[in-house]
Amino acid sequence: MTAPADPSRPEPYSVEELVRQDSAIDFDRFGHAEAWQLGQRMVAIATERGLGITAAIWLGEQRVFQVGMPGTAADHDHWMERKAALVRRYNASSWLTTRRLRAHGVQEVSMRIGLDPHVYTLSGGAVPIRVHGSLVGVAVASGVNDQTEHDIVFSALLAQQRRA
Repeated sequence: MTAPADPSRPEPYSVEELVRQDSAIDFDRFGHAEAWQLGQRMVAIATERGLGITAAIWLGEQRVFQVGMPGTAADHDHWMERKAALVRRYNASSWLTTRRLRAHGVQEVSMRIGLDPHVYTLSGGAVPIRVHGSLVGVAVASGVNDQTEHDIVFSALLAQQRRA
């Protein structure tokens, strides 16, 4: 599995590619030190691309890393929480879940489909952190667009995994 070749590509990844990406990230261990390193990678990637993001990493329910770069707002915090909730609920990246639901005609969350819009959002940018296949955390970016946020988080996770 390789990192995205062109993060500015206009078309989103196919659902199949997102499934491959989702299954490619699996660590032998992931704790606070790894979360700090991952957060730094996310910031470095965004900085290299000239983007301002808000980023967070949760281990279980504890937020162990968060940063708000210039150009972001407090509202991005709420977006990240809703994206992370979608990952926890479906055990898949928020972009993969969003793309799957949209393929079935679901364009937004609603109580009618069992997704409270105050808790969940259909947006990219949150990716599960797994250890030996079990969900142990979530890494999230917000502040740009769904595809770019997903790319930043996935690229950082892939680089982190390669160093582990």
